Amino acid sequence: MVKFMRVERDIKRAIAPTILSKNLKIKGNITVKELIEETDKELKLEGPNPMPKVTDLRYWDFKLLNRYQPFYMPICDMCCLCTYGKCDLSKGKKGACGIDMKLQQARTVLLACCIGTACHAAHCRHLVDTLIKKLGKDYPIDLGNSIEVEAPIIRTVTGMRVKTLGDLKKVLEYCEEQLTHLLSATHTGQEGDVLDFESKALHAGMLDDVVREVGDIAQIVGYRMPKGDIETPVVDMGINCIDTNKPVILCIGHNVVPSTYIIDYMEEKGLEEEIEVCGICCTALDATRYSSDAKIVGPLSRQLMFIRSGVADVIVVDEQCIRVDILEEAKKTGSVVIATNDKMCLGLEDLSHLSEDEIINRILREGAGLVLDESKVGKVAVELARILFKSRRGMKERCLPGLEGIRALANKCTECGWCNRVCPNSFDVMESIIDAKEGRFEKLADLYKRCYSCGRCESECERDLPLVSMITKVGELYHSLEFRVRAGRGPIQDVEIRKVGAPIVFGEIPGVVAFAGCTNYPNGEEELALMAKELLERKYIVVAAGCASMSIGMWKDKDGKTLYEKYPGEFKAGGLINAGPCLSNCHVSGAAIKIANIFAKLPLEGNFAQVADYILNRVGAVGVAWGAMSQKAAAIATGFNRWGIPIIVGPHGIKYRRLYLSDGEDFEVYDKKLKKVIKIDPTPEHLITAAENFKECLCMIPKLCMRPNDGNKGRSMKVYHYVTLYEKYFDCMPPDLEKFIRTERDIPFMLKDKIMGYLKEKGWEPRKEIPQEPTLLY
Repeated sequence: MVKFMRVERDIKRAIAPTILSKNLKIKGNITVKELIEETDKELKLEGPNPMPKVTDLRYWDFKLLNRYQPFYMPICDMCCLCTYGKCDLSKGKKGACGIDMKLQQARTVLLACCIGTACHAAHCRHLVDTLIKKLGKDYPIDLGNSIEVEAPIIRTVTGMRVKTLGDLKKVLEYCEEQLTHLLSATHTGQEGDVLDFESKALHAGMLDDVVREVGDIAQIVGYRMPKGDIETPVVDMGINCIDTNKPVILCIGHNVVPSTYIIDYMEEKGLEEEIEVCGICCTALDATRYSSDAKIVGPLSRQLMFIRSGVADVIVVDEQCIRVDILEEAKKTGSVVIATNDKMCLGLEDLSHLSEDEIINRILREGAGLVLDESKVGKVAVELARILFKSRRGMKERCLPGLEGIRALANKCTECGWCNRVCPNSFDVMESIIDAKEGRFEKLADLYKRCYSCGRCESECERDLPLVSMITKVGELYHSLEFRVRAGRGPIQDVEIRKVGAPIVFGEIPGVVAFAGCTNYPNGEEELALMAKELLERKYIVVAAGCASMSIGMWKDKDGKTLYEKYPGEFKAGGLINAGPCLSNCHVSGAAIKIANIFAKLPLEGNFAQVADYILNRVGAVGVAWGAMSQKAAAIATGFNRWGIPIIVGPHGIKYRRLYLSDGEDFEVYDKKLKKVIKIDPTPEHLITAAENFKECLCMIPKLCMRPNDGNKGRSMKVYHYVTLYEKYFDCMPPDLEKFIRTERDIPFMLKDKIMGYLKEKGWEPRKEIPQEPTLLY
């Protein structure tokens, strides 16, 4: 049975982003009638293990966990989860339910992964339901001619080939059902084994990968975002890119739906040139994928600073990573807040039943309102911004103190030092304020670049000094704060995978490095960009998503260029890809899966363990969560781990309480060609580990990109980067180099004498056997 589907779209939404970037003014509507197949029939699940239940992949998890043992770092000795307690678990003691410290840590990790996955799942459920309501459940998933493997994660996990938005809904139903089982395991008196808790955490991480792919595919096809376009435009970013002579609407969060209504209303009324729409966090990235008129303020770390600046007339919040004191902060500047999502109602009355004009009047009187009918948000936000802009013109300039005001405030400082003590990065806040007393602001200006404006220093200040406001003003005066970032491109094209599959598998491209996570950086955004720069110069493929992708664009070289302006956006050696928001992290594991499918011809459908085994042993990919902060980051990292992709976290990442570390000794694999179990070098050495600083992180990357299957040429290239990075940043040879040189043919020619001398001192002997087809599945 077949039927016709009618699709009516604004022509501006139907043309490529590269054309939009030319600033052409195009208006009109197009209507497309498309012949589609009836898809109400039951979807066929394929493969050996489609839609795995909680324990179906336990055997694979245990193979990983026996090699990479969980290492726990408790940050609290007590369990306070039920009324049996609170229970002291220190010094080997057990709680009233029998739980010990290791089990408690494992349970906490599972809980964090469930929270993160639930957050993404609820977000994606909202997106899919919204788009089905708007476009219909039979709306086709068409990612263009360059992408045939449309949803590699979904195919591998569920065994389904999704063709419509309605199919995505069925995938979500599976994930939601599994998530309920996982969360129930954290209840008192349930799971009682550490490895089983960890297996469940890995299951939650895998589900997180699935739902993120669901959400990003849905918004790509539903909102006509880039479909893996290599040449997505480079867009403006930064506080000073926002035109303060216009009404400003600031959107914060991760869910693009309200922003689309705002942009649509502006276009309908021809107001694109009159009003600024900008965003913070992932909503900003998605808004620029939807419209070239939107601008990016910056990552999460700039949230409080920009709100304090008072530039925004209207603040629209959707969900995730939003300051929960947003109403209090907005009130200080005279901005109004529109909450639009059921996850963040802020105690506000739901005004959705009122007309748009009535909502505008209520918000003008009360300063904030909850509008869950997002179709009304467009007019309400735009018209409020136009009204408030006139009344707030003078107020905007007074939101932050001037330099003389900052000096006067600084002179109230008692130099108690508590701001330094509570700063999560131990910055010299007090010393910066002491300098400001004398009119020297350089230290405050430097602090601006590294601070992520959590505001803990202010909360502790006995004189209630507005330290974040003081830092913000000096930063605005001393820095240009105008940057560039490439708009998120979405998935990697199949043709790109065909070009790089072999060089990655044999190690001739040294690795694929994914920068993910939040902006909880130990020393500012610059470190992230410097790591990316070093790797790009060495011809790694660098992929970024979420706040990390924005942070990379906030560093400029001596010519004033960002990395996005210097390196191509193609998935190739030396390419820098902005995949998009947090949801788009799925395209990193998706690319690794595509290598297994397109290059190695592995079937994907319902074939998780075989595909993950291939990635673990052959695909040199590593993730870096340098600023990981939220539970979502925990879920993303754990999801990468189940695919066999190692993760490096920054110093704050150890607060997740668990790493997966090997003992660094030889691993065992079964070689399908030799038909026996053999000992191999410990590659990749760890599954999730921490680095104390960015130099240590950089040196870990080439080591964790090593794989058992590396050819001699590829391994020698990875050894070259491992040695030269170590010498560059630590002025010595890597202390464990002998573990990763299997034979003399693994030694790079240019370093041969030096390395052979080192190996001789270590008593190194070449390995007798090199794996030909390594696998853990035996």
